[in-house]
Amino acid sequence: MKKLTFKAIKEQAERMEAEEAFRWLLEISENYGEQVKKLADKYYKKVEEMRKENERLMAISVMELEAYSQGFQFVGGIDEAGRGPLAGPVVAACAILPPGILLNKINDSKKLSPAMRDKLFDEIREKAVAYGIGIVDNKTIDEINIYEATKKAMQLAIENMSIKPDYLIIDAVKLPVHIPQKVVAKADENSISVAAASILAKVTRDRIMEELDREYSGYGFSKHKGYGTKEHILAIKEKGLCPVHRRSFTGNIV
Repeated sequence: MKKLTFKAIKEQAERMEAEEAFRWLLEISENYGEQVKKLADKYYKKVEEMRKENERLMAISVMELEAYSQGFQFVGGIDEAGRGPLAGPVVAACAILPPGILLNKINDSKKLSPAMRDKLFDEIREKAVAYGIGIVDNKTIDEINIYEATKKAMQLAIENMSIKPDYLIIDAVKLPVHIPQKVVAKADENSISVAAASILAKVTRDRIMEELDREYSGYGFSKHKGYGTKEHILAIKEKGLCPVHRRSFTGNIV
């Protein structure tokens, strides 16, 4: 039987699932030498990465699976983006994911690159059972305070869902709603549905801030998303406040 070239072996491995490719490469490596052994090692590392990622995803799905095992049908995770900035809205999201779904790389939005957030944003919207977004502007934040505005955004997110959750997992905030809820510190790291909500909220808010940067140029909103960076504070001191700044957050600057 004619031996395969290394290029042909590599191409054939690329057409296989990672674990299948690893087993095949391991099997033929005795006849093909060091180059194929190194390729097998590469696939082994890929298989191990996938195994560890699946373990992580299973670990962050425990709260959802427990709720489903108790008879709840629509478990929603809630998170927000934008509690701390000097400008722009606070945005919340609620996401109900299919039971047992494993979305590769999903995590707290702050731990992801912008490109990965955008990719997962589209995937979550496509695969979610339902999701909703709630937006509360800077004027309302000034009127009722950021904590109350955050709760309002979360309630709006629930109201904007096509299917309402019958159980909630929330990152650190208890809501005045008649839905059973589990309030968890750092839920965006420990709950897959809250991680999904954090990505929906973060990407939505970032895109709003990019729009506001075009409307109110010179503050750098598209870069820092309204947070109190040195660049942003300097721009406020030079230009004054614009209509989307939070007056209750900027009193010690102007």
